Amino acid sequence: MLRYANLALLVLFPVAWFAPLLRAGLLPLFGMSEVSVISGLISLWETDIFLALLVALFALAAPYAKTVGLALIHFGRAPDRLLPAIHALSKLAMADIFLIALYVVIAKGVGLGTVETAWGLYLFTFCILASLGLSIATERLRRRGVGG
Repeated sequence: MLRYANLALLVLFPVAWFAPLLRAGLLPLFGMSEVSVISGLISLWETDIFLALLVALFALAAPYAKTVGLALIHFGRAPDRLLPAIHALSKLAMADIFLIALYVVIAKGVGLGTVETAWGLYLFTFCILASLGLSIATERLRRRGVGG
């Protein structure tokens, strides 16, 4: 069961990257523009390449590498000793959710514009938390000697 839930994340993560995380606008009268992980990375790339690479690491590379690594363990293609590294990648991915939440709080606090969360933020958060839960469950099962 764990292996199939993890494989579903290989599809859900890319959907979450393109889904709208939030809608932001200077004034409600002028409409809102949707921001996704990918559109945010494109905007960052134009202004701050280092920060764009950092966000790409947290939002794209870490969660996907972790999911692929866990799938390799589930299907017996990688050793169980890889689990601590996979757990560390989960923590890196959680940092991205924290940063997005922080940006929303700051933008709302400044009061210069309007920021609304969108369904992609919930999907992305679900993917990160599900991935973390799957790695913890896999680690516990492997310690007991049960397959994933």
